[in-house]
Amino acid sequence: MTDENKFFEDFEIGESYTTNARTITESDIVFHAMHSADWQPHHTNEEFAKTQSFKTRIAHGNLTFCVSTGLIFQSSSENPNIMAYGYDKIRYPNPVFPGDTIKVEVKVIDKQPHKKSKEHGILTQSETTTNQRGETVAYVEHKLFVTRRTPAED
Repeated sequence: MTDENKFFEDFEIGESYTTNARTITESDIVFHAMHSADWQPHHTNEEFAKTQSFKTRIAHGNLTFCVSTGLIFQSSSENPNIMAYGYDKIRYPNPVFPGDTIKVEVKVIDKQPHKKSKEHGILTQSETTTNQRGETVAYVEHKLFVTRRTPAED
């Protein structure tokens, strides 16, 4: 779990933590299909999925991303000094199947001053989601807009 109310200066490149785990259920897939309107048959039609390379339905990539993000929020304290700035390199190298259990390793990989705001910096953390078999099922680089304790010098 991360410390409460950390500022940009408090984060160290290389620091990491791992979230709790959560099992992806049939209900997760159906609810995500309803919310996203993504009823593609490889997510929702078992008979169709049997004819495809994975031979069964797979979870939506965005569902995996959303649950991974939720696991991160549950594992870190609320911090008013941090806001999402964006995501880079979102990848889903392996499928998530109903019944798979996932967790996320979060690691600080970069810190840069913000080009326009002396009061903020940009923190980049890698977020690697793995299943119970240790396979990477999602990877993203999350850019965070983080308040500095002391504004940067010119």
